[in-house]
Amino acid sequence: MDIFSVISLAGGIALFLYGMSIMGSGLEKLAGGKMEGILKKLTSTTVMAVISGAVLTGLIQSSAATTVIVIGLVNSGIMQLPQAIGVIMGANIGTTVTGQIIRLSDLGGDNLFLQLLKPTTLAPVFAFIGAILFVFFKAPGKRNIGQILVGFGVLFTGMFTMENAVAPLKDSPLFLELFSSLQNPILGILAGALVTIAIQSSSASVGILQALSTTGAVTWGSAIPIILGQNIGTCSTPLIASIGASKGAKRAAFVHLYFNIIGTVIFMSVLYGIRYTVGVPFWNDVMNRGDIANFHTFFNVVTTLLFIPFTKVLARLATLTIPDKGDEALDNEMPVLDERLFGSPAVAIQQAHGAVEKMARNARLNYEVAVPLLYDHNLETIAQVNAREDIVDKLEYYIGNYLVKIADRELSETESRKVSDLLAYITEFERIGDYAINVVERSGEIFDKEITFSESAQYELNVLDEAIKEIIHLAEKSFRHSDAELAASVEPLEETIDSICELLHSRHIERLQNGQCAIRSGVVFLEVLTNLERIADHCSNIAARVIGNENDDGDFDAHEMRRKLHDGYVEDYNDRLASYELKYLSPIRQEKI
Repeated sequence: MDIFSVISLAGGIALFLYGMSIMGSGLEKLAGGKMEGILKKLTSTTVMAVISGAVLTGLIQSSAATTVIVIGLVNSGIMQLPQAIGVIMGANIGTTVTGQIIRLSDLGGDNLFLQLLKPTTLAPVFAFIGAILFVFFKAPGKRNIGQILVGFGVLFTGMFTMENAVAPLKDSPLFLELFSSLQNPILGILAGALVTIAIQSSSASVGILQALSTTGAVTWGSAIPIILGQNIGTCSTPLIASIGASKGAKRAAFVHLYFNIIGTVIFMSVLYGIRYTVGVPFWNDVMNRGDIANFHTFFNVVTTLLFIPFTKVLARLATLTIPDKGDEALDNEMPVLDERLFGSPAVAIQQAHGAVEKMARNARLNYEVAVPLLYDHNLETIAQVNAREDIVDKLEYYIGNYLVKIADRELSETESRKVSDLLAYITEFERIGDYAINVVERSGEIFDKEITFSESAQYELNVLDEAIKEIIHLAEKSFRHSDAELAASVEPLEETIDSICELLHSRHIERLQNGQCAIRSGVVFLEVLTNLERIADHCSNIAARVIGNENDDGDFDAHEMRRKLHDGYVEDYNDRLASYELKYLSPIRQEKI
């Protein structure tokens, strides 16, 4: 094998990886960015979760991408760990589809139908049709189908190039010796894992192994450990994606790792036990592309069937690895926004969504201690508040930059809208965090100047504080779950808060005039009211955007919606408004100043 063969091999690998990437990207765009929704709806049982994971991974050609999506869903609380385990196991089955497509090259015979099924025939035809659809049509659906077909053609062009490049290796004693050494199970597993980590795709690494099998040097004994190692190597991307995520998300990543490691250990133990006792007659036989594809599928199907009854064991093992600390206030790690996920924009957007959720959570936690600090200037709590605010500010910067880079990719209409929405959400949550800090800073002024509020002012502020806590909770949860029904409760509560703030403002002015409050305390009280009212306004903006996303035609007008609601034309709104007024406004009205 000379230098020109090496160059040809490198080019073949590049084409193969690029073809797989653009084919998966096209399939993902064709799904309209709805993969997360599909997973949420079809994971009610472990078996359904396994099927969903297998189908989705078969479409996007990446078990790592599926697992990263699952990590994002677990991180946001949309999916629970038991559901995630089933999807992760199914993803390992779905990733074997590429190998089964590649093995079609081994079809033989003079039958016209079989000849048409061979990739040597299909690849150029698909690439030609795909190029016409992609270049000459403007409709996104046709262009996405064209991209898929072009990707299929490029993938197999790369495969054929690799096969031609490695053909001279069949006469190389060094190459034969290398594959003979890989019959050592540890070396074989390491080789498979490292190659997969390097190219970030077990499907691609299996395809490369299938190309090498044409040399006749790949035996069952050398290929089996490599294939098992490839399954372990594909866990690297989810592990990276889980850094800085919630405990549940980290556990989902470790479930993926443990599932593949334990499955490999069990499989290798049984297989080598048989080999050294009864014997495996085909151990030194040459594997072809079909044998590699079949074994890859067989291993993942058997391992999944083996583990389906033991999902709780995997969950327990992951929980022991990532134990509960029981303190949400210490959640100050920065999430990792991995730019390597840009090849699959829906996955990258899901990662950004999870980071915005973390931003929202920190802003909410800061507000929850803000008003109590007005009465108890606790320096330790203030230090935690400042640490969380630092996280919120950094997240605004990093998420914003990440989303701008995603926007530069070729996105579907749905994905573009999601990016725009997330850019708007980070502004809203950052402003909520800022106003919470403003309230905390007033506690320092109260402490330094020895300011006190009257009992009436404290009571009124405490009632308003409960209303603000509820509206932040509703806004955060409706954003996290994309729940328009929950978001519909925000606007009537915001109107109630406006009414409370207006009432408290007039009452406090009255107390100032009557001499019941000092001027310094009155100024601070009114500043606190202003900040709380603005927090409610930003929560209203968040909820309006969540509701707007339910409108498919893109003509949603938040201002028009608010006008109709406030004019009293929506019965459900009136009922919610009356409920909130009874809960929060009526007690204040009944309180004597």
